[in-house]
Amino acid sequence: MLKKILVSGIFLLAFVACGKSPSEKTAAIALPAKPAANVITFVTLNSPNTYYVDSDKQFAGLEYDLAILFAKYLGNNTQVKFIVANSIEEVIANIINKQADIAAADLTVTKARTRLIDFSLPYEDVQQQVVYNQLNEKNPPKNTKDLVDVHVVVPAATSFAERLAKLREKEPSLMWEERKDVHSENLLEEVASGDIDYTIADSHLVAVLQNYHPDLGVAFSLGEPEKIAWGFSKAGSPELKEKANAFFTKIKNDGTLRNLLDRYHGNAKRLKPIDIKSYLSKTRTLLPKYKRLFQQAQEITGLDWRLLAAISYQESHWDTFNTSPTNVRGLMMLTEDTADKMGVTDRLDPKQSIPAGAKYIGQMIENIPDRVPEPDRTYMALAAYNIGYAHVEDARMLAQRLKLNPDSWADVKKTLVMLNDPKYYSSAKFGYCSGGAPVIFVESIRSYHNILTRFEPSYNAPEDNYKIASDKIILAKNTD
Repeated sequence: MLKKILVSGIFLLAFVACGKSPSEKTAAIALPAKPAANVITFVTLNSPNTYYVDSDKQFAGLEYDLAILFAKYLGNNTQVKFIVANSIEEVIANIINKQADIAAADLTVTKARTRLIDFSLPYEDVQQQVVYNQLNEKNPPKNTKDLVDVHVVVPAATSFAERLAKLREKEPSLMWEERKDVHSENLLEEVASGDIDYTIADSHLVAVLQNYHPDLGVAFSLGEPEKIAWGFSKAGSPELKEKANAFFTKIKNDGTLRNLLDRYHGNAKRLKPIDIKSYLSKTRTLLPKYKRLFQQAQEITGLDWRLLAAISYQESHWDTFNTSPTNVRGLMMLTEDTADKMGVTDRLDPKQSIPAGAKYIGQMIENIPDRVPEPDRTYMALAAYNIGYAHVEDARMLAQRLKLNPDSWADVKKTLVMLNDPKYYSSAKFGYCSGGAPVIFVESIRSYHNILTRFEPSYNAPEDNYKIASDKIILAKNTD
């Protein structure tokens, strides 16, 4: 039986380091407040795709954000409560037994599941993929027949097991192992460490984990793409599902869903494995030389030192003597003009260039209108750092003309690329720009930053920083 702790009106700061065993879990419980009048209970899982506590000790995850937005959509001081289950099997049981109102757990719509629960409109497409370790396996399987003689491990009672069972109708010799109380993330990490040979996981999670474990390879896609949706009890009131469908229709139409998907998955495939391996190596060899300087820059600007380090790596690969053909120099690759403005006398001196670059980025962020939410505001500022603020404003204006959201990076990065087309730059105030370069710049920094937040602690929190929530019930306050 899932242990439950109810904390009403406030967040429960309960978390464990990613990958730790249940016995290592710890919880710090805040004092309870008065329960909310309108509460919707969600059941979810700990995962980078669903629900976790980030490096700033804030709750995050696509499903978490969707749940909070849904509460705001419903209004009437609606609040949400999270039950964090240990497996998909538990998630579905919570819905069938009416212990939760909605399953928001990266849940794939399958025929077997539709006999047990109802589903909302889908909000994301995924593809099952066979995953292996490229270091250990030089001749990976190419099709289902090749899986007959290999050891495949999948989480129990998942869409992966369901699909394998269907495939066994044509391949009777097909065998696999189903493990209880594990998630796809756990098994992907076991493949990366060489503890198991193969697993099957959804494409969006594979793409995220490949940024942390670049030796993970995709052998082939298994079957047809599938849909992700919220789950509801068949015995429940249809009204809640109807409201959820209206909510998903709204956020699809107004671009909110597109922006959220980009926030969590948009940059996952930006880096190549060789780039990630080089980066991880340099975080061990070069980064320690400059880490304290990045932390001091954080003290000055308030910008996360890991973001500053990621920017510096994208600019110079942490080579303090790096110089471009256009005479941009140093760890932060400052131009002569920017260096003069920031009072830098030696661009090759990390003690000058790092704080100067950080201050300049801070100025770029201040230039972006306050109404632009984070992290989009920072992403646009980074694009401005690369290509100039004027071109970013042109891209925002173009987004507005095309009925896109000028305050969403997911939309602005589309229009930035369009500014190299005379059809669009001819009417732009500042004309042509090579808009693809700042998009690559920002998306690469996002990836490098995500990797650092996975492996490096935040400056004011020395404990392991990639936290996920514990197996407790959590009530999240709607601050709308």
